[in-house]
Amino acid sequence: MPEETQGKSSAQAEGQGTTGPGPGPRGPGRPGGGPGGRGKFFRRKKVCKFCTEKIDAIPYRDVRLLQQFVAERGKIVPRRLTGVCTTHQRRLTRAIKQARNIALLPFATRH
Repeated sequence: MPEETQGKSSAQAEGQGTTGPGPGPRGPGRPGGGPGGRGKFFRRKKVCKFCTEKIDAIPYRDVRLLQQFVAERGKIVPRRLTGVCTTHQRRLTRAIKQARNIALLPFATRH
């Protein structure tokens, strides 16, 4: 008899014959990550574009460069999204504001 109860409990531990909540429609656990979880996607650490390309001064006249760091609505994109380091983010913000003041970049888009 003890063997039967052990066999039954191992089947329940494997998820067979249990009526409790099983894996949901997204699968078991958190697939996107979390502590100790394995995610499907590997998020690469973002590196500063200006540090890697050795750009020291950020020119406010270079509209193509500055537009990469301005969102569609005209907002400056934060460093956690762009991967720019702190010192270059400050310089970038200053350059974007200068470009806005001399009308190279718009303050906001028309709604």
